[in-house]
Amino acid sequence: MKLTLFIICALWFGAAHGQIKGIVLGEGADGKKEPVYGAKVRLLQSGLRDITSESGEFRIILPKELPDTMVVSAFGFYNDTIIVTKEDRFTGMAITLFSDMLLPDVVISYWKSSRNISRMKVLHVEELTEQELRKAACCNLSESFETNASVDVNVTDAVSGAKKIQMMGLDGVYTQIQMENIPYLRGLESSFGLGAIPGTWIQSIQITKGTGNVVNGYESMAGLINLELKKPEQMERIYLNAYVNGMGRNELNFNSGFKLNEKWSSGWFAHFSSMPLEMDRNDDGFRDFPNGFNVAVLNRYNYEGEKMEAQFGVNAHMDSKTGGQMSRMDVIGDRYLVNVESKHIDFFAKTGFFMEKPYNSIGVVYNLKYQSVDANFGPRTFTGEEKRGYVNAIYDGIFGNTDHKYKVGLSGVYIDISQQADSLVQDRLEIVPGAFFEYTMTSSRHSLVAGVRGDYHNLYGFQYAPRVHYKFALSEYTDLRATGGKGWRVPNFMIDNISLLANNQQWIAPSETQPEVSWNVGGSFVQRFKLFKRQGSLTLDYYHTRFESQLIVDRDLSTSSITFANLEGTSYSNSFQTELTFRPSKTIELRFAYKYLDVKSSFGGVLQQQVMVPNHRGFANLGHISRNKRWEFDITASVFGQARLPQVMLPNGIISQDNVSEIFAIVNAQITHVYKRWDFYLGGENLGNYRQPNPIIDAENPFSDTFNANRVWAPIFGVNIYAGIRFSIDQPEEKD
Repeated sequence: MKLTLFIICALWFGAAHGQIKGIVLGEGADGKKEPVYGAKVRLLQSGLRDITSESGEFRIILPKELPDTMVVSAFGFYNDTIIVTKEDRFTGMAITLFSDMLLPDVVISYWKSSRNISRMKVLHVEELTEQELRKAACCNLSESFETNASVDVNVTDAVSGAKKIQMMGLDGVYTQIQMENIPYLRGLESSFGLGAIPGTWIQSIQITKGTGNVVNGYESMAGLINLELKKPEQMERIYLNAYVNGMGRNELNFNSGFKLNEKWSSGWFAHFSSMPLEMDRNDDGFRDFPNGFNVAVLNRYNYEGEKMEAQFGVNAHMDSKTGGQMSRMDVIGDRYLVNVESKHIDFFAKTGFFMEKPYNSIGVVYNLKYQSVDANFGPRTFTGEEKRGYVNAIYDGIFGNTDHKYKVGLSGVYIDISQQADSLVQDRLEIVPGAFFEYTMTSSRHSLVAGVRGDYHNLYGFQYAPRVHYKFALSEYTDLRATGGKGWRVPNFMIDNISLLANNQQWIAPSETQPEVSWNVGGSFVQRFKLFKRQGSLTLDYYHTRFESQLIVDRDLSTSSITFANLEGTSYSNSFQTELTFRPSKTIELRFAYKYLDVKSSFGGVLQQQVMVPNHRGFANLGHISRNKRWEFDITASVFGQARLPQVMLPNGIISQDNVSEIFAIVNAQITHVYKRWDFYLGGENLGNYRQPNPIIDAENPFSDTFNANRVWAPIFGVNIYAGIRFSIDQPEEKD
């Protein structure tokens, strides 16, 4: 049943109690509307009634006692009702009755936050949905966290445009990034790969703090980020996104999903972006962002059978950048240029087999990858090539019933990597077979996931990683979680720190490479509540990470060199975050967060705060979607506290004394208008136009010993306005 109510006209004044009149229309199976003759219109409480005329019109004098229920009925149509109040006096109505030959539709609508903490999962998993990603400027993974307080994205230097993430104050190499549970952005692709995955490809992002499950591997030390791409059977038949901003950057994204037959479906993803204009707003002679282009293509296939499911596909991208001094610069000798060429291709597959015994299955994940990076930062060069293979076989079963589940499996990692930075060379072949077991217990209030894995590294021997996660539901609205475990990884000091080539400091390599090992413990408290009949939630979490061994990057020991050395002393991270979400109305959502980071390591025997990590960060987000879903508004403000900066030699030969960054704020906003299949969006980044003064030290002499482009802690460009258009055609509805 459906009732369409709108004001036709204002009736005359002066009646004692007012009246209501209107017209009754009937919609048949052919969709045509015609006046209904002889329809009965009656008020249940007062008993007043009327019968529609040949033109479908009715008129009723309203009683003193209101509200009352008005029922409209006619032969061959479903009845309809409406509550009549005093505010409806002197009102006209148009009421549509639907033929009883039509099956009634039941429409259920609900609101789901674009960012939420999963109540069903034992681990503290924060999910960013596709709606949340629409709030960001567009269009790659590094920009998808702009409206999130848990993950920080930082520019690594002032010349290459490379970005890295931070979780819990730790470098992104300690966060395990996966694409649908397949390791991603590892090795050579870690430094420039964030720009290779468009946000328009992503269906959701799951962020897990602390150590993840043992099933996902041994490298999760500070957290895990899993990217879920759009599924062929669910994604749009055609999706286009065009974008341009004030820096001259332009992008075009294309997605298409379709069913090949009842069992097979396929999805195509394509991305192209370019930066053709040279921009230098701070007039230091260097491009604020490098010029170049990025192209990426992904094709995937899904198979759904009765006893087997399979997914496989290929992903390829190429990135070419040129930064450094402006071409207009009239310099003596060579200009300082930065060139980065990155190429990537990988094949991925997942197969699942259902056993005859209920709740038992076997899943196997495969991945083959090739990556190359060639770069130069002025006179300094880097070359790297990597071949990687990965397989993970998982058997799922139960002990008695589904309250007690287990996973057992085998994994294998193959890495053949060669790197050269200036005269330093590092070639390594890694073969890491592993095995794991994980047990899951669930009850009405308690849930537990406990697991252990063992891996044998061909160079570093046997490594083990136990992990345990626990959730206790204090009440229907309150959850407590605790987690603890071990993670480890083998560092690649060259590619992990390639941006540190953006200066003329000599690199001093570690005497030997050792695995990095850390233990992480922590927990979270999630309270959902209602205030003034409106929903809200409060989240508190704390995590402590302590390193047994770690590769330390010492940028303070000497202003003429950067030293890579194995940890001698203490290294830890304390991360505390609180977040409040509240909906003051059905169309508005408010989110506030505060994060405190205490990240320290021993440098030269002295325990100091890690460089480039702010102690404090504040965050606020306001989102609004109009009732008719036509308009979307979003504004995000982030305040960054002071961070310790590395000491550098200034052009006058004096060692820097201002080794603390300023407190600053960034405000981003976006407005979107939805019209049928089109979305038109307009936004701005860094609307306060805050810029770091002199991000490059001694920019006038880029080949001098004092040149340094790594002391970047704030935006370089200033305010950036952007605009874009989205167009989509959904999948055709299946016919019964």
